Amino acid sequence: MKKTNIILLVVIAVAIGVIITMVGDFSTYETFATARQKEGKEFHVIGTLDTLQTMSYDPLKDANLFSFFVKDKKGETRKVVFYGAKPTDFEKAESVVLTGKMDGTEFHCSKILMKCPSKYKNDQVAMGNQSL
Repeated sequence: MKKTNIILLVVIAVAIGVIITMVGDFSTYETFATARQKEGKEFHVIGTLDTLQTMSYDPLKDANLFSFFVKDKKGETRKVVFYGAKPTDFEKAESVVLTGKMDGTEFHCSKILMKCPSKYKNDQVAMGNQSL
């Protein structure tokens, strides 16, 4: 075989390897039950804010600690701890996408994506100050 053919085969093999590893990183929306089974692994959980339970945010005490309760798509409600400021108009969000990990019975999230009800308002993203 020619050297160019061998080099081309090596480049194709490396490209296939990179594609396979990237596909493994793509995530889908999961539930709290799935996140609990694989504690320590980061997941995207979609759900709605549980307005029957209280939110906890005291900027005078700790401006980078916000906790609230979310009901996932299977109906399971969990406490969510977010290490960042409370997002503006958080109570008005139709749904939230949380990126984070389970820690015992709590879901510790590093990023919140809020789906806003108005078609004229873009979705809002809140990033936490602490890496998980």
